[in-house]
Amino acid sequence: MTQGTRRPGVGRRTLIAGGTAAAAYAGLPMPAVHAQVRELRFLNAEPGIDSVRALRVAAAQYERERRVKVVIDTVPPGDAYTRMVSAIRGGRPYDIGTLIFVAHVLTLANEGQLTPITELVNKHQWGKRILFPINGQQYWYMYDYNLCWLFYRKDIYDQLKLEPPKTWAQLLENSRKTMTEGATRRFGYTTPIGSNDATNWMSIGHLWAEDVKLFDDNWTLVFDTPEMRRKTAAWLDFFGELYKTMPPGLTQVTFGNILAQFAAEQAVHAPYAGRMIEFLEQRAPQLADKYGMMPYPDSSGARAAVNHGYDGWVVGKTPMAEEAVRFLEWFSDAHYINFLHSAPLHMQPPRLDVYDDARWRAHPLIEKHAEAVKVMQGFLEDPNIIIRSIDTDGPAPDLRPAKIFEAWSVPEMIQNKVLRNMPSDACVEQAVQSMRRAIAT
Repeated sequence: MTQGTRRPGVGRRTLIAGGTAAAAYAGLPMPAVHAQVRELRFLNAEPGIDSVRALRVAAAQYERERRVKVVIDTVPPGDAYTRMVSAIRGGRPYDIGTLIFVAHVLTLANEGQLTPITELVNKHQWGKRILFPINGQQYWYMYDYNLCWLFYRKDIYDQLKLEPPKTWAQLLENSRKTMTEGATRRFGYTTPIGSNDATNWMSIGHLWAEDVKLFDDNWTLVFDTPEMRRKTAAWLDFFGELYKTMPPGLTQVTFGNILAQFAAEQAVHAPYAGRMIEFLEQRAPQLADKYGMMPYPDSSGARAAVNHGYDGWVVGKTPMAEEAVRFLEWFSDAHYINFLHSAPLHMQPPRLDVYDDARWRAHPLIEKHAEAVKVMQGFLEDPNIIIRSIDTDGPAPDLRPAKIFEAWSVPEMIQNKVLRNMPSDACVEQAVQSMRRAIAT
């Protein structure tokens, strides 16, 4: 989440030059001359132990088979783009890199720092809204969705005879009914509201479900139109009531806190991706069969949404770019599924062929949580499910929605409503002005 990286690097070949002729003339043994292994530099932004292991195993096999050494450098996701840019400026760019923000791909592609991989991308069938072509070329090999939806306590729903909500009103009613007081106080709902990536990713799915948009196909800020203002104000009214069912301190809450609150049985509803299931298996196994999943509902029950998220690899414009493309093609056939298995429920495949691949389905957690996987796949197949995010809004990759994302226009709109008790219309007006300032810079 919503959450950046950047790209490829340097291939070098060192030739061993020696006095072999002189040695032979002197009657000395000829030293063995070995072909120098070429090198690919890969910047990885999946720092989990299993993900790093999967990449290193693939790198070792590739070197053995192709005599090309793949050096894996790993950084936290938030540091990857900076590292890639620094490598480019330092004259030693990465050949392959991870990027998690469409604006970063756009920036580097426009600067001529990326190699198109359109032919490789077009070999596969992809889910909806996961490819981001730039000037008719594909620069991003997407390896997972990071969609965000709602988890709820299915066991508590069963106890209270509640149905999964289809509207805002039903969700609000369920959140109120599932609250408890006393020593084991339980909240109905939790979500971040601070000025951070977590809020942009986890807290606005209901707004997308209402079919609110930031831009139209001509890049007009339609968020400023009467229709969008009305819808957003209504959402803020709903969110203000829902906030009363939430725990305190949510301005300081980020991704890990939401996982912990749900696992600690402090909240009945919480947003997240498939990592929530993995977290429950590891930290709260007693809840690993007691959760349900649903998209964010709208106000009327006509639509639903999940917030967009994504991760992918890019190939740099380097002397080793051609070899880097070959590696990605080889990896996507030989090791991609093994890499997905390093976070089997969090890394939701963007390639549709993977869902029918027996190798992918063979993972124990994927088998155990087959119903959850079916729901996740359904988000891609159901035409009534809206997939949208601030940074991907609009007709094409562009820096304008990215600037709105980083201006915290929507999180601050939420804060104005729930912390400052401002009228919803005034909150929307301030958000509009924040957006206009952001895209004007």
